Amino acid sequence: MKENTTKLRIRYGETDQMGIVYYGNYAQFLEQGRTEWLRELGFSYKWMEANNIHLPVVNLNVNYKKPAYYDDVITITTNLKSVPTFKIEFYYEIHNEQNQLLVTASTDLVFIDSTTQKIRKAPDYLLNKLKE
Repeated sequence: MKENTTKLRIRYGETDQMGIVYYGNYAQFLEQGRTEWLRELGFSYKWMEANNIHLPVVNLNVNYKKPAYYDDVITITTNLKSVPTFKIEFYYEIHNEQNQLLVTASTDLVFIDSTTQKIRKAPDYLLNKLKE
C-alpha cells in the first residue's frame, strides 16, 4: 500500500521539563503523517472538507518504545493498512535520526458525509488514485 515519510524537528514546547516529548503530542505527529500521506496523493483535508468529506479519528493506538527529545529530527512513516471502505486505517512508525524505533501506532478514521453527518463509503477519487 501507499507509504509516506515525513520529517519533523521537535520543538521546545512539545517537551516536558526533562526535554522529552510529552506523550500526548504523538497524536499530532501522526496527524501530520496522515495529512502528508493524503497530500502526496493529491488531496488535503481542506480540499476533502470542501468536497463534503470529514475524516474523524475513531480509534488511536500508540506503543511507546523510546522517547524523542527536544531538537531531535523524527521521521514519521505512514502506511495505509488496507483498501479503504467506510473507514481508512493507517499504521505508523516514528524513528529518530539514529534510526531507532520510538513509536508504533495505528489509527482508524471514518468517512463522514458533511451534509448528512452519516458514515459513507470512501470517495471514488481516493479509491481511483490508490489503484494507480
